[in-house]
Amino acid sequence: MGLGLAACAGVGFEKPVTPLPPVEIRQYAGQNLSLVKDFPENSIVGPQTVSLDTYQLKISGLVEHPLALTYAQLLAEHHYSKVVTLHCVEEWDATILWEGILLKDLLEKAKIKRDAVVVIFHAPDGYTSSLPLEYVRANKLLLAYKLNGLTFPPERGFPFQVVAESKWGYKWVRWVTEIELSADNHYRGYWESRGFNNNGDQAGPIFEP
Repeated sequence: MGLGLAACAGVGFEKPVTPLPPVEIRQYAGQNLSLVKDFPENSIVGPQTVSLDTYQLKISGLVEHPLALTYAQLLAEHHYSKVVTLHCVEEWDATILWEGILLKDLLEKAKIKRDAVVVIFHAPDGYTSSLPLEYVRANKLLLAYKLNGLTFPPERGFPFQVVAESKWGYKWVRWVTEIELSADNHYRGYWESRGFNNNGDQAGPIFEP
């Protein structure tokens, strides 16, 4: 009798699990989200392909302990999520649920030197942009690896993108491979060196005066 009940309950007879494709989150906390495919991919030379076999995120420059972290090591960090709207100077926007790691948590691991004032983000296509260290420390900025519950596809910046809330989209660096701490207040990234405002504040002018 007992054996029959166990057999009926499936004890010891676990069936294999078939994973299904992930589903994109369309609404969060009562807020409608933009579809991942619905906003432009406007990188400088096209989407980058990053291999996780060789990927390491470097934290370099004015730090006491330079780091080189694998994708698995980064995903083992504490995760955070929040809805942030990306605003592009091309007059479109996208409201997305981002999930990732706090930038300041990563920087603290490397122990920032006193003379560092700027955080420079590097991508494999040569694209760079920077943010003031004070701004990074004062805000819960994410280095994101998921959007709307989905792992980043290559065209959206896999494996990581900076979520630079309150800044124009050219500050939201994708495919991040290196985070450099610098004392150069005059550093200009790809678009900033071409006349875009180095501050990048949505409330301010798009171009340098």
